Amino acid sequence: MDSAAPNPTDPWRESHLGHWLRRASEQFEARVLACMAHDPGVPLGLSNLAARAQLGAAHIHITRHLPESGARLTELAQRAGMSKQAMGALVTQCEAWGMITRAGDPSDARARRVVFTATGLAWLAAYQAAVAQTEAELRAAIGNEVATVVLLGLEAYVGA
Repeated sequence: MDSAAPNPTDPWRESHLGHWLRRASEQFEARVLACMAHDPGVPLGLSNLAARAQLGAAHIHITRHLPESGARLTELAQRAGMSKQAMGALVTQCEAWGMITRAGDPSDARARRVVFTATGLAWLAAYQAAVAQTEAELRAAIGNEVATVVLLGLEAYVGA
């Protein structure tokens, strides 16, 4: 028996709510990236990275958590729930792809802020459109009423 496979006598391992939430989240994020890979507004280099799964859910943390006005690395890491080191690695990679840049902080000459470039703002716009499209597809698949109840329930659960 494969030690990595769940024990068939323990069906709860793959039937609890957390399992389905994780799978749904993974599927949603994968669909968002697939939409972005084919969005004509996304610069070709970034759409190719997304299409080849070189740009993934971890990179979406920057897209999701970086305000258009920019943020310090520590603030960005905190918003994303990541270590400063892990976020620093993502920022370096996204900077090499031209999505973001590090600029001086006008309130503190010693500090640097992570800000979107024009390419990054195009990526952000595509992300917004892809999320809307993916959510519409989810609503079509399970019904608008069910999707609304799921949304309200999850918001209540996380305390939003």
